[in-house]
Amino acid sequence: MTDLYLGIDFGTSGARAISLSDPQGVAVTPSDNNLAEIQFQTSRPFTQSENLPALWQNTLFQLIDQIPKTLRSQIRAIAINGTSSTVLLCDQKGAPIAEPLLYNDDRGATVLDRVRAIAPINHTVISATSSFAKLLWWSQQPNFSDARYFLHQADWLAFLLHRQLGFSDYHNSLKLGYDAERLCYPDWLKALPFEKLLPKVVAPGTVISAISPTVAANCHLRSDCLICAGTTDSIAAFLASGVTTPGEAVTSLGSTLVLKLLSETRIEAGQYGIYSHRLGNLWLVGGASNTGGAVLRHFFSDRELAQLSDRIPTDQESLLDYYPLLKPGDRFPINDPRLPPQLEPRPDDPVTFLHGLLESIARIEAKGYRLLQSLGTNTLTRVYSAGGGAKNQAWQAIRMRQLGVSVVRSSQTEAAYGTATLALKCNPH
Repeated sequence: MTDLYLGIDFGTSGARAISLSDPQGVAVTPSDNNLAEIQFQTSRPFTQSENLPALWQNTLFQLIDQIPKTLRSQIRAIAINGTSSTVLLCDQKGAPIAEPLLYNDDRGATVLDRVRAIAPINHTVISATSSFAKLLWWSQQPNFSDARYFLHQADWLAFLLHRQLGFSDYHNSLKLGYDAERLCYPDWLKALPFEKLLPKVVAPGTVISAISPTVAANCHLRSDCLICAGTTDSIAAFLASGVTTPGEAVTSLGSTLVLKLLSETRIEAGQYGIYSHRLGNLWLVGGASNTGGAVLRHFFSDRELAQLSDRIPTDQESLLDYYPLLKPGDRFPINDPRLPPQLEPRPDDPVTFLHGLLESIARIEAKGYRLLQSLGTNTLTRVYSAGGGAKNQAWQAIRMRQLGVSVVRSSQTEAAYGTATLALKCNPH
């Protein structure tokens, strides 16, 4: 019987599960993704809900239930990713005591002055949407005294399977303030009165525990199925690409533009919106811009994007110079919450307008990679594309001209695939 490894991705609009097999019978690294074959995949969209924990819990078990029982009985390990900085406050039994705060919830802006006073200058946590800012905001609410655990979305979903409270991974915990270089919480964070709520942090893919016997029986999973520490959705998408060589990068062309460059050097530059995730002995350096697919879809339907893109003269650089944003503010490569959108002049010809938008987004991408390299990363050698925009051949040609390196589409783009590779590696705790 072949062992299977299940990765579950909780994104912004739904969740997906992918199970992989390892026909060679050996543990693989991301560069060996060709050995890991997809045996089954399924997904469920989210609907609006006033009770997000219940929605997430139901979705998790519905995804597992959609896997044929014959395959469920072969699942050796499970890992889960969630959206970065989506967090929960839980009581001693793991029940949320308030509605979760989502990745884009910016109520932490009201405590940013306190965040700046506590954290080092230009630290990653100095953001209205960071996990730390949310925890600090929560600490001022009347029910905070009932909290016993502060968990990320992926942590809590894994808890539903293994029933062990208080564990996280160093990808999710970066924006909580965890020091991924020294592998510990910094002194400034440990000195705070709510230090006892912080999760124990382990490497992504580390085995937390075997599945709860009750969950195993109810879900028809094997009793020795291992539940591993997870990661964030964007890191999972990177892992799916199979990149393992410093200098290679992944650009995610989704609603926003996310750059991640694999480097031997860690870069932390909050003033530019740049931070580094640990990836084994290497660093995943990057940032996220508010430009991207959401701007394109504001002006064009998917059908129009496909048809108009085919008519763009990609060998000619557009003279239109935009900074495509839907509202003021960007995070990277310009970290300015008041940066104004630049979408004028707008030509009457839609092909010319779309050409200008795609060219301008590519310039922002190129500026981002130049900035990363100027701060000390490895030299960019190749870019893999993920996300919906990776299908646009005209955009790829424009980006290749702007970046000056090879641009290829990732063979695997699903975050659930990358998370399944974590489960496949199954590091001992």
